[in-house]
Amino acid sequence: MTLQLPTDQFRLVDVTHPAPGDRVKPSIAACVGSVDAVPARYRASIRVQIQQQEAVARVEIIEDLKEMIKELLKAFYQEVRHKPEQIIFYRDGVSEGQFGIVRDQELSAIRNACLDLTPDGSYKPPVTFIVVQKRHHTRFMPANEREGVGRCKNIPPGTTVDTVVTHPVDFDFFLCSHAGIQGTSKPAHYYVVHDDANFTSDDLQKLSYYLCHTYARCARSVSIPAPVYYAHLAAFRAKEHIASACNFPSGSSVSSGGTDPITTAEYVRAVKVTEEMQKNMYFV
Repeated sequence: MTLQLPTDQFRLVDVTHPAPGDRVKPSIAACVGSVDAVPARYRASIRVQIQQQEAVARVEIIEDLKEMIKELLKAFYQEVRHKPEQIIFYRDGVSEGQFGIVRDQELSAIRNACLDLTPDGSYKPPVTFIVVQKRHHTRFMPANEREGVGRCKNIPPGTTVDTVVTHPVDFDFFLCSHAGIQGTSKPAHYYVVHDDANFTSDDLQKLSYYLCHTYARCARSVSIPAPVYYAHLAAFRAKEHIASACNFPSGSSVSSGGTDPITTAEYVRAVKVTEEMQKNMYFV
């Protein structure tokens, strides 16, 4: 079966934090959204989030997500000439303890962004919210070694596990979309925390697997969907823009009681790129 989603917009959000003890650099929030129906082309929206001195634990909330979503929806419309019929939102960097607060706040931001784009507030596309987790300790191996792939006898690319070791109630699955080159292949853990479109498990598994084959930097399938990688790249590129524009070495840090000599406005100017660059997937 071929999964056809020609009028969707795929997007991924990631947050890159400063290193522990580094209060000079802000956190960087990056959101990328597809601007074609394939999807192969993406556009990025970047925001800086100043880390609070008194913060004890980091909560992965994107403070200006509503405006970021509006930017990407407008970019999609300019390229395709219609609004997305549904939004599939991949979210990275969220622990299980933060699923609820991140889902509630960011789902509200997505919906409010859609409502703002029509005068009568009639634009309400279904939203599917999927958390992608890479930092876990789950590994799989073939029951029969002869079915293993490569020198390390890993599970074949495309192997999906959605029973036994998954949550007994929630909608989650493990997907190993890549061929392990060295060592044991590590699957990605996908957690569907909200789904207005009522996708079947097979549909979302196939969709996630297909997106792992569209990464522009690699001719092979990768371990997580391409927009996840693109959000990482956009966030790290913004970090380098700050280091260059503000003349701030990327490895330096200050004590927790130090002050940041760089203003928020300077950070914002540093991560801003021209419109022409935005159209060319500069982060790749």
